[in-house]
Amino acid sequence: MKFRVHTYGCQMNVRDSEAIEALMIAAGFEKSAGEDDADVVIVNSCTVREKAEEKAIGKAGNLVAAGKIAGLAGCAVQRLGEKVFKRLPGLDFAVGPRAIGLIPKIVADGRYPRLELGDEGMGAALSSHVEGGWRSFVTVLAGCDNRCSYCIVPDVRGHEYSRPAAEIVAEISALARRGVKEVCLLGQSVLRYGRRNAAWPADAPSGPAGFSEPFPRLLEAVSAIDGIERIRFTSAYPKGCTAELVRAFREFPKVCRHLHLPVQSGSDRVLASMGRGYTRAEYLEAVAALRSFDPEFAVTTDVIVGYPGETEEDFEATRSLMDEAGFDNSFIFKYSPRPGTRSAAMPDDVPKEEKERRDQVLLADQERRGLERNSRLCGTVRRVLCEGRSKRNAGRLSGRDSGNRIVVWDGEPGSMRDGEAVDVRITGALAQTLVGEAVTPA
Repeated sequence: MKFRVHTYGCQMNVRDSEAIEALMIAAGFEKSAGEDDADVVIVNSCTVREKAEEKAIGKAGNLVAAGKIAGLAGCAVQRLGEKVFKRLPGLDFAVGPRAIGLIPKIVADGRYPRLELGDEGMGAALSSHVEGGWRSFVTVLAGCDNRCSYCIVPDVRGHEYSRPAAEIVAEISALARRGVKEVCLLGQSVLRYGRRNAAWPADAPSGPAGFSEPFPRLLEAVSAIDGIERIRFTSAYPKGCTAELVRAFREFPKVCRHLHLPVQSGSDRVLASMGRGYTRAEYLEAVAALRSFDPEFAVTTDVIVGYPGETEEDFEATRSLMDEAGFDNSFIFKYSPRPGTRSAAMPDDVPKEEKERRDQVLLADQERRGLERNSRLCGTVRRVLCEGRSKRNAGRLSGRDSGNRIVVWDGEPGSMRDGEAVDVRITGALAQTLVGEAVTPA
C-alpha cells in the first residue's frame, strides 16, 4: 500500500510529517511518487490561524471526495475532537499531534472511522527519521506552558515536556552517522528546555564550558558530536536570552548566529494584554545582547497586526521597535481569533481593511530594512552549505549562511553536492537574498 503526507503549518509539523513517513516506511508501507498513485493520504494540519486550519480541512475534504483513504492529523484534530467527523463526513481517521505514532497501526487495521487524541505512540514518533538528507529537525521540547492570550498551542500540543538530554544526543549522533550535517532543535519555546522537568540526571557533571542552564548545556553536548557542522534552534522567547546563551553562541562555532525571536508587538500595553511576560525595553535588551559580540548576528521575528484594541499609537510603537531592533526578516500575521483563547473573548475591533493596511506597511518596512542589513554584507565572505539549484535561476546554486540568509552564486547544477560547504564572496544584495561568487581555494 502506498501513502502520501501533506503538511500545513510550522516546522514542528514538518518534523511530525517526517516522523509519520519514517514510521509508515518502517511498517512496510511505500511512499508514493505523488498523490494520484497513493492509496492513503494523510493531511497534517495546523490550527494556530484560522486560514491554515481551513486549508488543511479543505484539502482533506477534497481527498474524501476523490475516494481516497484519507486521514487528518495534527493540531486541528486536537482542537476539534469528535467534531472533525462532522466537518469532514467520510474522513477515515483523525489523529492528534501526540498520537501520530499510531498512524501505521490505524492504516494497517483498516477499521474506520477512528479518532486518537492521547499520547500513545508519542515516544516512537519523537525519534523516528527518514533515511537520507544532510539536515534534520530534532524535537527537544514538546508542548508549551506560556499561555499567551491569542495562542491555542498549549491546548492542542499539551504541557511542556523536555526530552532527556542523553536521548537527544544519542538521536543526533545516529543522524550524524547517516550523513546529517545540520540539525535544528525544535520546541514551541525552546529556550525553556529542561526547566519544567529534569532533562539531565541529577548527578550529571557539567561540560568543560561550565554551563549551569539546561539549554546551553545541550548546545555544548550537541556541538561535541562528530559530523555535525551546524546547529540551529527555534522558536525562542526573549526571557531565555541569558548571558549563558549568548556565551554559547560566542564559544561554539557550530551554533549558527541566527535566532528567531517572536516579538508580536512593540507596544507595552498590547504585550501586557497578550500575556507575553516582557516589555519592549526587555525585548530590545535581548536583541542587543545577541549582537553584542557580532553585529552581523541575524535576528528574525513574528509580529501580529490588528490584535484586539490595537490603536494607531500601538501600531506605530511596533513599527519603531522593528526599526530599532533592525530585524533581518519579519513574518507579519493579521490577527484572527482562535476558539477558547483569552483574546477570543475580546472584541475583534480592528477592521479587516486596517489589518491589511498595517500588514502592508510592515512588509514594506521590512523590505527596506532587509536590504539595508544585507547591503552591509557586500564584500564579506560567507560560509554556505549548498541546497541545490536556485529556485529562480537554474544557472545558479543556492544555500544559506550561518545567519540563515539565502545566498545564491553562479554554478552548474550538479557541480556541488547538497550539504557541501563553499565560501561565497558577496557582490550584491536584495532584501531577502545575498548574491555572490564562489571563492576559489588558493
